[in-house]
Amino acid sequence: MSIASVLGETHERHPLKNGFLKWQCHVRQLMMRELEGRPSDAVTPAIILPKDDEPLGHVITVLNKSPGYSQTPEMEHMFRKTNDPAQVRDEAIRYLSATYYQKHHEFSDILTATFPPGSPGAAQIHKAGQAKLVFDAFAQRFELDCRVWRLADHNPLARATFAHNRLFNPDLPAGTEILGFEPNWNTSAADTAIGGRR
Repeated sequence: MSIASVLGETHERHPLKNGFLKWQCHVRQLMMRELEGRPSDAVTPAIILPKDDEPLGHVITVLNKSPGYSQTPEMEHMFRKTNDPAQVRDEAIRYLSATYYQKHHEFSDILTATFPPGSPGAAQIHKAGQAKLVFDAFAQRFELDCRVWRLADHNPLARATFAHNRLFNPDLPAGTEILGFEPNWNTSAADTAIGGRR
């Protein structure tokens, strides 16, 4: 089944998925409240391609609301209503620090990331088709086996990702590439406080 057909939705309530989404909501809310939105290690996993032992690098991920709970229009409005990047950033931090991350079940488990137009790294990751994302922070470790998708501009998760990132980088160029990472929860694993190795 393709990402376009499910719009980022996998409706199963897998315990590892639930644990990961709860953790990600918590660390992202802390990131907004304590780090003024600066990405922490908890949201910048190492990315390992198939047959590689060493990471290709780290990528800043975005956790998006599922389309049914989308707040993309609100983010787009925040960006459009002023030309002052500092004011946009301040409002975005207040907005995302409040209740945005409080209900983990409102979020898609498909993580996204932006890359510059024509990025060789994005092309390499997309060509591989699969990647392992390794999150290791705050005594939590998740190793997510992911299918990789290149998201079209009209995809709701792509639109949400672009709207989110533009609040912090107003110069995000047209043609920015957005990849989606769809975890296979049955082959992924964690060493965490939510119940040990899975």
